[in-house]
Amino acid sequence: MDLKEVMAINLRRLRHAKGMTQEELAERAGLSARYIGAIERARVSASVTVLGQVADALEIEAGDLVRRTRPTGQTTRSAEPQR
Repeated sequence: MDLKEVMAINLRRLRHAKGMTQEELAERAGLSARYIGAIERARVSASVTVLGQVADALEIEAGDLVRRTRPTGQTTRSAEPQR
């Protein structure tokens, strides 16, 4: 999964968690609702400036939008080689 898709999934999840519509988020971020929708569908790559605007509007850290999440119960593997 590329970062565009990761951001799309995280943006939708975080926006819903805040109880915001795409229109409300767009207004707070100074963007169009159509552009927010395109980001959520992974149709466009958001610039770092837009990433910051969206994060500020959601009152989160920008890194939260591009952080890959793991399914519940899945553990991370050690970076050490197996013997």
